[in-house]
Amino acid sequence: MSTTTDSEDILATAARWAGEGETVAIATVVETWGSSPRPAGSRLAVTESGRIAGSVSGGCIEGAVAEVARQTMASGTPQLLDFGISDERAWEVGLACGGKLKVFVERLG
Repeated sequence: MSTTTDSEDILATAARWAGEGETVAIATVVETWGSSPRPAGSRLAVTESGRIAGSVSGGCIEGAVAEVARQTMASGTPQLLDFGISDERAWEVGLACGGKLKVFVERLG
């Protein structure tokens, strides 16, 4: 019996959406430091029409990543995002973990 990881499921979903004619971007956590809500390799797929699958942060930065994904779909230019915050401001901006992460965003196809 074979199993798939969450990342493989997200890639399969993104491929299906692309096959349906959607423009798709993939965001991947490429680096973490300290306490981070999702490990490196976690993925988020976003379509031009607003479909979303997966998670790069457990919800705390998904909105910002989805916005950059829309920009990346439009331009075709990949982007490397760097998120981090001091423990003092962590709750205020939604990064309750206080950690840091880097997310690579690219257009599929």
